[in-house]
Amino acid sequence: MNDIMTRRVPVRLLLVMMAILLYVAVVSSIALGPMDIGFMASMKALMPLDLLSHVELPNYATVIIQQVRLPRTLLAIAIGGILAICGTVMQGLFRNPLADPGIIGVSAGASLGAAIAIVVFGGMIENTVLLTLGTVPVFAFIGGALATFAIYYLGTSQQGTSVTIMLLAGVALGAMAGAALGLLNYFADDQALRDLSLWTMGSLAGASWDAIVLAYVSLAILAICYQRQAKALNALLLGEAEARHLGIDVQRLKRNLILLTAAGVGITVALSGMIGFIGLVIPHIGRMLIGPDHRSLLPVSLVLGGFVLLVADMIARTVVAPLEIPVGIITAAIGAPFFLSLLLKQRGRLA
Repeated sequence: MNDIMTRRVPVRLLLVMMAILLYVAVVSSIALGPMDIGFMASMKALMPLDLLSHVELPNYATVIIQQVRLPRTLLAIAIGGILAICGTVMQGLFRNPLADPGIIGVSAGASLGAAIAIVVFGGMIENTVLLTLGTVPVFAFIGGALATFAIYYLGTSQQGTSVTIMLLAGVALGAMAGAALGLLNYFADDQALRDLSLWTMGSLAGASWDAIVLAYVSLAILAICYQRQAKALNALLLGEAEARHLGIDVQRLKRNLILLTAAGVGITVALSGMIGFIGLVIPHIGRMLIGPDHRSLLPVSLVLGGFVLLVADMIARTVVAPLEIPVGIITAAIGAPFFLSLLLKQRGRLA
């Protein structure tokens, strides 16, 4: 057990280094953009409004920094953190590096639920805040939960959990969700069709302070609940039978963690669309840095996930400025080769 929990880098030192990198990324995200505002002007625009009266600063700079770039930066950190810790828990729960909310179909189920809410209820609800913070997350959670339990039921037998069946079930559910999304696109009106097209590619352009509050509350709840189960996840690394001998209710643990993961993924899908591969790549990077101990892996993954998604979002909105690439395309371009390399390493085990 002690060999399994060996740490490669001191956790406190790593967290300090990551906090510094995250701070640099936050400052860069606020200062960089299609419109050249400048570093000093960007920092001045973060000052409270009552102090800005004494600072010579164009009005447009204040609006861009405080209402566009800052909310987008904060939302990227929260969404990246949620996806990263959900991926970490999924991989620990199924004891396989290929287990990811996107790969096994949880994101597909959540996206289908959110799409139903956008198409069916979008025209009925005039209050955009109510739509964003109410109907869409609820339907995304329901879709993600149903997909998760379906995959878990198909992949679990008396012999344990079959990762091969789980992955195949995820592919099948993803195809079904894709067909249903295509049907929704066919029946959607012009506005709903545009929203769906942008949303399915993943984007943080619609960041608002209401969305930020929901994202950070969700992140805090997930982080606390997951951290409390860190020792139980460590025990699962030894196998389900060994975990039961240690007094852990494995089925209850799986059920609770699956529900929490479905809720987390549902909220991220509702707020930012489909952003893949963060939950797959980040846990692996964390394990390479500090090992598989979830007591330290979870907080490291949280910070690292926020940092990576924030950097990906900066690339998305600056590489072809003034145009913007959906951030889901950037994360897919980074994560897909990583996933293929994992498949090559795991093909002997999956055979």
